[in-house]
Amino acid sequence: MDCGLTDKVAVVTGSSRGLGLATAKSLAAEGCRVCLCARGEQRLRDAVSEVSAVAGEAGRVVYVVADVAQAEGAQSVIDRAVQAFGGIDILVNNVGMAGGGKLLETSDEQWQDAFDHTLLPAVRASKAAVPYMQQRGGGAIVIIASIFGREAGGRMTYNAMKAADISLAKSLAQQLAPFNIRVNSVAPGSIHFEGGSWWRRQQSDPEGLAEFITRELPFGRLGRSEEVGDVVAFLCSARASWISGTSIVVDGCQSRAF
Repeated sequence: MDCGLTDKVAVVTGSSRGLGLATAKSLAAEGCRVCLCARGEQRLRDAVSEVSAVAGEAGRVVYVVADVAQAEGAQSVIDRAVQAFGGIDILVNNVGMAGGGKLLETSDEQWQDAFDHTLLPAVRASKAAVPYMQQRGGGAIVIIASIFGREAGGRMTYNAMKAADISLAKSLAQQLAPFNIRVNSVAPGSIHFEGGSWWRRQQSDPEGLAEFITRELPFGRLGRSEEVGDVVAFLCSARASWISGTSIVVDGCQSRAF
């Protein structure tokens, strides 16, 4: 299927590994020019090499080392994409981190940190990108949430922040529809990639992970990052022109919600 993304400009935050890297590859494979960002330069350089190999042409992938949990970091990513490619058509918000534990164990500082590293980066990057999308007559924003933003599960702070991500996507979709800007969230289930939480669990407790897979995952395996990235690329494309304001679950039937 031709998704009609050739030469569209895409920004993917948190794109040095995992879901962000897979999404950047999927967008590049569809012909997008892509701007990557992350905090660690070496891993980011490696990611740029991988995405460039998929893009097939020099100069179609750029990057910026930035911490999008800081206002100036989020702005610098958007500025880099505009400087390199002249505008923005697609924004994928893929940054999220939430620590803490149960209610009495979690400090105000941990709550604030979860807010600063999950919800605010999506707000700031979207705010910076939307004027450029308006100039181009439309665009698409995708926020990477989680099945544990749609139902209870996982760490309390993560659960709350991912629910906020889904709510934000819905609100933005309603606000930005008059500008032909579509906004959706994607809710992955348990996804395996090197260095990720499920990869670490596989290293530390393979028997426990095998039991979890048998109990929780009807297909008998963890998801793959590219299975999420391909859905994101579709949502950003003209083929999804009537999809906005919804949350797309990519979890192999793991979640319990209707």
